[in-house]
Amino acid sequence: MTSPVSLSPAQAAARLTEFTVIDVRAPGEYAAGHVPGAVNIPLDRLDEALPALKSASARGALLMVCASGNRSTRASDLLSAADIEAATLTGGTSAWESEGHGLERPEGARATWPMERQVRLAAGSLVVAGLLAGVRYPAARWLSAGVGSGLVFSAVTNTCGMAAVLSKLPHNRAPRSAPSLNATLDALQG
Repeated sequence: MTSPVSLSPAQAAARLTEFTVIDVRAPGEYAAGHVPGAVNIPLDRLDEALPALKSASARGALLMVCASGNRSTRASDLLSAADIEAATLTGGTSAWESEGHGLERPEGARATWPMERQVRLAAGSLVVAGLLAGVRYPAARWLSAGVGSGLVFSAVTNTCGMAAVLSKLPHNRAPRSAPSLNATLDALQG
C-alpha cells in the first residue's frame, strides 16, 4: 500500500498530459465543468471501476479530482488500499479554476452546485425544519438531532451518506449525451 500524493493545481497543470484524470464527483457536477481530459467515475461507483483503473494505472499515472479535494483524497486512499497508485488534486476543481486553469464544459451543460454545498443546504434546511416544527411538535426536534449526529459521523468516518443520497437526484445525474460508466471503463481498459 502506498501513500497518495497531492499535487497543487500548478503542478498538475504542468504535468496534465502525463495523467489519466479521473473526476469522482456526481455526473451532474462533472458535466457542469471538469479538468480538461477528465473522465467521470463517481466515488460511489469506484469499487466496480477498480479493474479498469488498475489497467489504466499500468499505462500511466492517475490523477483523482473532485470539487474541493475531499472526495478525491478518499478515492486515492481507496485506490491505494487496492495497490493502485493515484495522486489527488489539492483543492479540486475549485482551486484549479481559481488559479486560472480552464474547465471543460459540454455545450448545453447546466451549472450544478458542488456536492458539499448541496449537503450544507440540505442539512441546514433539515435542522431548521426540525427546530421550527419542534415548537409545535417537540418530537420533531429529533430530526435536528439526527442530522447533527449524521454530520458528526460523516466527519469522523470521512464519508457522507447525505451526499450519496443527493447524488441520485435528477440534477446530479449525467446528461443523456454523456458516455455511460461502462463505456468509460471500457475505454480505460483499452
